[in-house]
Amino acid sequence: MQKQWWHDAVVYQIYPRSFCDSNHDGIGDLPGIISKLDYLKNLGVNVLWLSPVYQSPMDDNGYDISDYQAIAAEFGTMEDMKCLLDQANRRNIKVVMDLVVNHTSDEHPWFISAKSSKSSPYRDFYIWRDANADGSPPNDLGSIFGGGAWEWDATTEQYYFHLFSKRQPDLNWENPNVQQAVHDMMNWWIEQGIGGFRLDVIDLIGKEIDKKITGNGPRLHSLLQQMNRATFGDKDLLTVGETWGATPEIAKLYSDPERNELSMVFQFEHITLTWKDGDKWQPIPLKLSEFKQVLTKWQVELENQGWNSLFWNNHDLPRAVSKYGDDAKYRVESAKMLATTLHFLKGTPYIYQGEELGMTNVEFHSLDEYQDIETLNFYKVRTEAGVSHEEMMAALHENSRDNARTPMQWNDQEYAGFSTVKPWLKVNPNYVDINVEQALADSDSIFYHYQTLIQLRKTMPVIVYGHFTPVCESHEAVFAYLREHEDDRILVVNNFSKEPQTLSLSEVAGLGSVEHLIGNYPPRDNLNGELTLLPFESFAVKLQR
Repeated sequence: MQKQWWHDAVVYQIYPRSFCDSNHDGIGDLPGIISKLDYLKNLGVNVLWLSPVYQSPMDDNGYDISDYQAIAAEFGTMEDMKCLLDQANRRNIKVVMDLVVNHTSDEHPWFISAKSSKSSPYRDFYIWRDANADGSPPNDLGSIFGGGAWEWDATTEQYYFHLFSKRQPDLNWENPNVQQAVHDMMNWWIEQGIGGFRLDVIDLIGKEIDKKITGNGPRLHSLLQQMNRATFGDKDLLTVGETWGATPEIAKLYSDPERNELSMVFQFEHITLTWKDGDKWQPIPLKLSEFKQVLTKWQVELENQGWNSLFWNNHDLPRAVSKYGDDAKYRVESAKMLATTLHFLKGTPYIYQGEELGMTNVEFHSLDEYQDIETLNFYKVRTEAGVSHEEMMAALHENSRDNARTPMQWNDQEYAGFSTVKPWLKVNPNYVDINVEQALADSDSIFYHYQTLIQLRKTMPVIVYGHFTPVCESHEAVFAYLREHEDDRILVVNNFSKEPQTLSLSEVAGLGSVEHLIGNYPPRDNLNGELTLLPFESFAVKLQR
């Protein structure tokens, strides 16, 4: 495998609205991010993924773009953006832009023109269809945010298509002019000095509406190969696609270097295991046996072809320690366990802001405290269909996107040091105990655990390129594995339970003396015989040949 700079990179995702407010308006901004670059350098990350900061009416918090080449006023100016790129670059940190090209805002000039007349030169930038004879929508495709995917436009008397909010009309990727316009815009950003793109719901751009095909359409990969040739293909950039429908075979199509598409994709098979029948609003407990099978499958299948993205959470998902660990009694131990599990796997790890502190889900008691459009839409849809208020609130507490979007917790002062005024979204009340200031003062904190994991990845090629072998596959509470590369062997053991677990590692050869690399309890100097793992105990050791 040809080595790439992003193979040993560690990416830190910033949700700008919730990261740091520099101008005291309750909304995070670009100067706020700049002010925290030294914190991120201290953590050790070398790539920042910025959720969208483009001009937007913020119907979906910036994932509805009205001008791709302007910065939303609440985040700052284009000069601030250029300053961020410069200051990050001085610290050897690259900035990856989050780009949404499946759809735009309904306030984008393209759509304003398209909606004004059927003869508009931008009409075919979007997807329009006549009503059925009875006036109903062309078909029954639904919106991912709830309800139907067609919106009637009275001015031109046609329906337009939107897979998300009605204020997020889908672009028509069958139109070469759309392709050219998007490519030109991407090249403009590349010229500004960015480190790459995270491509939002990119698996939807090959859709065939009349055949009711939305994800993984037949033209998807040819469109990505065309994008690669026209924009980033000959640049040394990181590109990652958000692909909810990816299987390992599909992921190889995206990320096999021979195919000239993307560096890697985000797949969500491990995420959806806690969704009953694929429905996030019907959360179910995690079955570790299934979880291990999925993680193992992706490690094995993409070992020599393609590349993995490694993540537990992001701006759309609940906090990792609340979902897969114990955010009460064993918050610190389980957060460290999750970090160790992930960062010793093969792939590029992604840290979502606050994950390095063990930030948790928030339990808002009133629906009025939620801001997320998906959350509010689905609450309305489900309660109108007969689901009780209590059941929906429990689902929101577990899976609402606002769990990830509460402001970053910098200190124990009012509003968690995020702002000096009331933030756009309520701060998690536990900021008094969980914050950056506290973490930096505690040499045994989750922050320093992440810092060590990042340093190990930078200095040990076995973590980046090593062969993965599962260990103790049948154990119901422990996920363990070996990484092997040239003369190096690392054993990683993780107890996913709040109960002590017994474990025999007799199947692992060469267990004699071991070198402790990292752990969340005192180091173990002997792994022979039967081990009793403590609650959420986790460690990685280097085995002697």
